Amino acid sequence: MPSRPAVKYTKLFINNEFVDSVSGKTFTTYDPCTGDKIADVQEGDKADVDKAVAAARAAFELGSAWRTMDASNRGRLMNKLADLIERDFDNLVALEAWDCGKPYAAAEFDILHCVAVFRYFAGWCDKIQGHTIPCDGEFFAYTRYEPIGVCGQIIPWNFPLVLLTWKWSAALATGCTIVLKPAEQTPLTALCIGALAAEAGFPPGVVNVVNGFGHTAGAAIAGHQNIDKVAFTGSTEVGRKIMALAASSNLKRVTLELGGKSPLLVFEDADLDVAAGIAHEAIMAYQGQVCCAGSRTYVQESIYDKFVEKCAEAAKKRVVGDVFTPGVQQGPQIDEAQFKKVLHYIDVGQKEGAKLQAGGSRFGDKGYFIQPTVFSDVTDNMTIAKDEIFGPVQCLIKFKDVNDAIKKANATLYGLAAGVVTNNINTAMTVANNVRGGSIWVNCWDPCSPQAPFGGFQQSGFGKELGEDALKEYYQVKAVIIKTEQKNS
Repeated sequence: MPSRPAVKYTKLFINNEFVDSVSGKTFTTYDPCTGDKIADVQEGDKADVDKAVAAARAAFELGSAWRTMDASNRGRLMNKLADLIERDFDNLVALEAWDCGKPYAAAEFDILHCVAVFRYFAGWCDKIQGHTIPCDGEFFAYTRYEPIGVCGQIIPWNFPLVLLTWKWSAALATGCTIVLKPAEQTPLTALCIGALAAEAGFPPGVVNVVNGFGHTAGAAIAGHQNIDKVAFTGSTEVGRKIMALAASSNLKRVTLELGGKSPLLVFEDADLDVAAGIAHEAIMAYQGQVCCAGSRTYVQESIYDKFVEKCAEAAKKRVVGDVFTPGVQQGPQIDEAQFKKVLHYIDVGQKEGAKLQAGGSRFGDKGYFIQPTVFSDVTDNMTIAKDEIFGPVQCLIKFKDVNDAIKKANATLYGLAAGVVTNNINTAMTVANNVRGGSIWVNCWDPCSPQAPFGGFQQSGFGKELGEDALKEYYQVKAVIIKTEQKNS
């Protein structure tokens, strides 16, 4: 049976060294399964961000080891980092599970995904290339794709290593340097990857990790005059603040992956058992703490009652408990604030007339566990059908036909993802072509491939991560036009 590991790194990682914060302040990261302290971590703020940015800027300067490195060697370093992650696999899995409250098996999947993403982008390093252009007149023209520069990256607590990897991989492949702020709830594994990057041979200053809080360290990154681009994953509310700080400072480029209220449409021709399984995992995975969770389950009227029964049955069978216990499928919410928020929404759902089919209460008497919860008779105007709950709360809503389903699916401010379960290819294509969302999944939910781009529409943000499209967020296009002379023979 896996166990809670030792914590090795708790300082800031700047210029390939672990250092104390300038202020000397610390904050505590807690075990969501118990509420007990894991470790005290150095708390960075603006002064520490300034140090990290200076290191990242020096690493990016012309003539530096990073800027003069062959692109193929950048790829070798990224593959070496992937090798080291594989070497330390068990420790990283245990640390991620502990700090996040994520079931051990889910953390294993995450770390394997991180390795795959680093290897995928390592292969892109020497394939980012411009074009020659047939301009009018006596000119030779071509484009260069150049790294945008120093990149600030701010990630949330639900997928600390996965989202670090998504952001680091594209930035490193293009030749950028990085200042990362992990979430204050889950800083530990990011520091481990910083140490592995130094061991892999990345030059000092290429990657930097500043632990801290959003209103101090995060704000310093978003508004920093010497950061060229900021990438943020988190809430829509904070995303607006990031954009405002970026605009009011140096108009740095911004990419945002924000909130979601993603619909899953289940049609009457689907296999009910398969569809119920997809719908269950779409919302219950990682306790519902997933930006693209299938948090609105739309079911065709003719199969609605049977489908409700299957969803309630699946929720009641889901195994909740300590994340290091074999067989556990669901751990706790990340902290007390999120725990109380989810319970509040469950209460609101009942008061507004939704019918509680399963769960609805705290699980156990320690930690931040909530029973897998299923609501039927949910209508589109209810709070639980509109707000992002970020918890294990399934909302089952009826629809009549494909046009009604598409209309309901699009009645949201968000547009991160959507899914459809059907055996009719025409229905699948109609939904895929007409529902607004950055990802549309047919007969599955969130397959999460390194090769496929991910990112939202509307208030779910803009910009892409993963796939070739992610590279475009980290390079800028320079046109070079040269006057030529035509000599008569």
